[in-house]
Amino acid sequence: MINELTCEIGKKIRNCRKSKNITMQQLADIIHKSKASVSKYEKGDIVVDIVTLYDIAAALNIHIEQLLYSQPVPNITLENKVFCSQFFSNATHFYSYYFDGRNNKIVRSAMDILSEVEPNIYKVMLYMNFKEYENYQICENTYYGFIEHHNVLTNILLKNQATAIEQITISILADFLDSPTKWGLMFGISSRPIMPIALKILFSQKPLKENNELKKLLQVSKEDIRNLKMYNMFIATPDW
Repeated sequence: MINELTCEIGKKIRNCRKSKNITMQQLADIIHKSKASVSKYEKGDIVVDIVTLYDIAAALNIHIEQLLYSQPVPNITLENKVFCSQFFSNATHFYSYYFDGRNNKIVRSAMDILSEVEPNIYKVMLYMNFKEYENYQICENTYYGFIEHHNVLTNILLKNQATAIEQITISILADFLDSPTKWGLMFGISSRPIMPIALKILFSQKPLKENNELKKLLQVSKEDIRNLKMYNMFIATPDW
């Protein structure tokens, strides 16, 4: 168990360091450790003490929770489950997908639910547009914020770690039926270019096969356009 923890924490340190384009020597200099020590931290050869772990988080300008690891527990239950979406009550790690029409591709993201700050409100990190599922912390953009569970709605409020301009909200109808995927509406301010956006986003408890079928589901359909004209509003159709 200790070896698993040290290896997983070490992998998180390495991925976060690489995502910040910081060399091992630069990190070692900032936290006043040798390069050999940092290498052993990242490989999981030695245990990182809590003070050093906070120093590493500060050096990388990230939240300490991004470096912590807890062993996955099947069917984990969040507190006050009666008010929580059944979909989000079964795990603390999720994947999401949306279609980016600017470059005609599917964008994958990973979300970690970190810790409870108030009843039904949890701190989360979203890692957007990564290349490898194994190293999802190495990504184009990182967002931090909170997920709030209500009777009929789950809201995820996020800010870009790199720029205060980019803020997004993801709203998901939080029905009590469990399902492997869940549709949501993501909206907010984009920084590339600076403009308001709204798009469909699909959450999944497991990685999805990124094929033409998924791309078609994520694109704005004729039915979406029909509803937009009818109601004068963009709707992400729920999956029940």
